[in-house]
Amino acid sequence: MILWGPPGTGKTTLAYVVSKATNKRFVELSAITAGVKEVRAVIEGARRATGGYGKETVLFLDEIHRFSKAQQDSLLPAVENRWVTLIAATTENPYFSIISPLLSRSLLLTLEPLTDDDLLALITRALSDERGLGGAVTLAEDAQAHLLRIAGGDARRALTALEAAAGAALATHEQEISLQTVESTVDRAAVKYDRDGDQHYDVASALIKSIRGSDVDAALHYLARMIEAGEDPRFIARRLMISASEDIGLADLTALPTAVAAAQAVAMIGFPEAALTLSHATIALALAPKSNAATLAIGAAQEDVRKGLAGPVPAHLRDGHYKGAAKLGHAQGYVYPHDVPGGIAAQQYAPDAVRDKRYYTPTRYGAEARYADVVDRVRERLGRTGSADGAAGDKGPA
Repeated sequence: MILWGPPGTGKTTLAYVVSKATNKRFVELSAITAGVKEVRAVIEGARRATGGYGKETVLFLDEIHRFSKAQQDSLLPAVENRWVTLIAATTENPYFSIISPLLSRSLLLTLEPLTDDDLLALITRALSDERGLGGAVTLAEDAQAHLLRIAGGDARRALTALEAAAGAALATHEQEISLQTVESTVDRAAVKYDRDGDQHYDVASALIKSIRGSDVDAALHYLARMIEAGEDPRFIARRLMISASEDIGLADLTALPTAVAAAQAVAMIGFPEAALTLSHATIALALAPKSNAATLAIGAAQEDVRKGLAGPVPAHLRDGHYKGAAKLGHAQGYVYPHDVPGGIAAQQYAPDAVRDKRYYTPTRYGAEARYADVVDRVRERLGRTGSADGAAGDKGPA
């Protein structure tokens, strides 16, 4: 069994419950500190226990995503031969971090963060139960709300914060844990993702999609999460530069220069001041008019090239700067656009295979509205009669 979920959702507890309910030995290893040698020792001990006195073993392997492919491979014989009941825990997406042979032999269970009601029941029990604080202190209502908020669905974090706050209250002979006490003992909520884990990509994706959706507040929230997680500011800046071309393009000609300038500034100043620059760029991109016309245009052109719609370059466009080019007909008949009134020479530019293809379909949003008029006039001058192949760009604020 593989238990996949965020910290503090009971993965270790569930494994222990399984071992007690099935009357099996419980052995716990952490992939952070254990290696193949330790795993093999546990497996050999499990075989002896089964053969010697009929006691089967539950092997709980925490943070299995920390194991390399070779280390995960070492578990397969024990799983296949049922020498152990393997219960592995991970906070990372198992489809990315666990080898397919092990994944295919396992039941995958996804654990969700605990709700506020779940955490409230846990905190209430911890305050009153003799195994916890035994009624020594109570918790003010606003302090309780703050505790639930900073826990973020993590039971371990909630109990740790409660224990620290209770210790501070008892040290000063307070009967009730106040909001001020909780705030002073718990500086800030731990960031909700490991910047080396799969949530790194989830939060980065949410940032870009919020910018694309013009939700500036959501974009700033995800930016703050990345900053607080210690994300590399250059990574964030790269994502913003991509967004500027992918989702805004010609609708706002300042978007890409703003993102590039932000990337250059971030590289020079670093955190914490880089947060200001990233905020500046994020707000500008989120509120900019949106167009994915440039993205669709290059995608359609690349698709045709992959299909073989290329063909030879028209002879009059070929390089004519070498001896013998004229004899081959290269660059002959080329009309220099600067010599033509209006600067548009009515001649064929594209290969025959894609002569009438239209890849760029501008939107009517922001600055791109001007290009929508220009491109129609240019195509008419060039004698381009083909129909548009690209789809219209994403809609956004005008």
